[in-house]
Amino acid sequence: MKLHEYTRYDAVGLAELLARGEVTVAEVTAAAQDAMTAVNPDINAVVESWPAEDAPAPGSTPLAGVPFLIKDLAVSMKGKRVELGSRLAAGNVAAADSSLMRRFRSAGLVTLGRTSTPEFAYSTTTEPVLHGATRNPWDLARTAGGSSGGSAAAVAAGITPIAHATDAAGSIRVPAAGTGLFGLKPTRGRVSMGPDADEVFNGLAVHGALSRTVRDSATLLDLIQGPESGDPYFAERPTRPYAEEVTRSPGRLRIGLVTTPWNGRAVEPAIHDAVLSTARLLESLGHQVDVTSVDLGVSWEEFVLANARLWSANLVTWIEGFARTFGRPVDESTVEPEMLASYAWGRRVSGSEFVHALDVRNRVARSLGAHFSRHEVLLTPTLPELPVQLGTYHHGAEGADGLGWLEHLFHRSPFTAAFNVAGTPAMSMPLASDPATGMPIGVQFAAGHGREDVLFRLAGQLEQAAPWADRTPTVWAGAGHSA
Repeated sequence: MKLHEYTRYDAVGLAELLARGEVTVAEVTAAAQDAMTAVNPDINAVVESWPAEDAPAPGSTPLAGVPFLIKDLAVSMKGKRVELGSRLAAGNVAAADSSLMRRFRSAGLVTLGRTSTPEFAYSTTTEPVLHGATRNPWDLARTAGGSSGGSAAAVAAGITPIAHATDAAGSIRVPAAGTGLFGLKPTRGRVSMGPDADEVFNGLAVHGALSRTVRDSATLLDLIQGPESGDPYFAERPTRPYAEEVTRSPGRLRIGLVTTPWNGRAVEPAIHDAVLSTARLLESLGHQVDVTSVDLGVSWEEFVLANARLWSANLVTWIEGFARTFGRPVDESTVEPEMLASYAWGRRVSGSEFVHALDVRNRVARSLGAHFSRHEVLLTPTLPELPVQLGTYHHGAEGADGLGWLEHLFHRSPFTAAFNVAGTPAMSMPLASDPATGMPIGVQFAAGHGREDVLFRLAGQLEQAAPWADRTPTVWAGAGHSA
């Protein structure tokens, strides 16, 4: 199977070819490995690869035989390293498959490697010291976003049609926006975090995927959703498969338009124009779009403070755990400056401060939840700016403490984190491009708790109305060469 043929298909399309016997799993796997060889030296998205371990029967699932990549964090594959993008965890090998990894195998996916993440997924750019910067296939001088930047760059460049991703404050949607992909953050409790954790970042983090088509993300979510024994809670199962929702009409939706982020920072003109253009497209499709404001239930400062307390306190346990396991010091030789600052700040978070942060989480969830009784969907920019130049993301945060670093992170991505705190689903769609640079622009949609069905129906409609499949980046495996 030649690369230009391989990259022509999404994951569902490849699985259908396999089911019909037009290609073999070995041929598709070889094509993915060739794609990795062709483009990964340019983008530095895959930090480790390995031969296929699984040989699923074609047609046994809707994704059987499809090449796949896992993020270097939050999912464990027996015998493979999971290093969380940190020198402190370098060489950490998983003793067993996590629950999610077992579901990936049951889904028929053929996992071929792991993708880069910023250290401990604590950034929206993927530039870890351990593996170096991941570069955006659309412009190699720019960030691919984060924290699922490695997965995003790999899918955008055509290595695999879909890859694992996680999202605690935008880490699926941010790189989706910057690399021209579809990315949906599911409802809290939709996908199990077990067995090593009941929840990550106190429920702010979720598992998901990045894909080039809507139906691929929907199909994978169908195959991996649902609770495991011991989970503290779970989202109610949908009434029909999400893959079916993609082809169903969304009906006439009440959509609230928000163009100013909660922190009040400016949105770049091209992105503002893209969101307004999307609003006009929605109206032309019969939806009601109203300009609105959304009350977080707390001030922005209180919102950021609560997130900093939850994030940094959790970070302390990770860092101290790896330090004990490997007998390594916690200093500049093992941990990056921003994480050292967050670790030090997190050690000072008191029990009462932590409980207060959980109360803020509750107030945000209640306030956002109430808004979805007025609008079934919210429309915002995914990001206020185009992907920044590599090496510049940290500018303005030099020497910051743990609170200051999270303030900086949320300044970079002020539209996304609220839906993690509320636990509600949200997605980024590549519905526009910057006229000056050609960089993709993502537009975010959010819905109420458990309403991925609404988002997938709307996404399917928009994918038909404003298709993006023919837009490919400069570094593209299907072009037969890399840039």
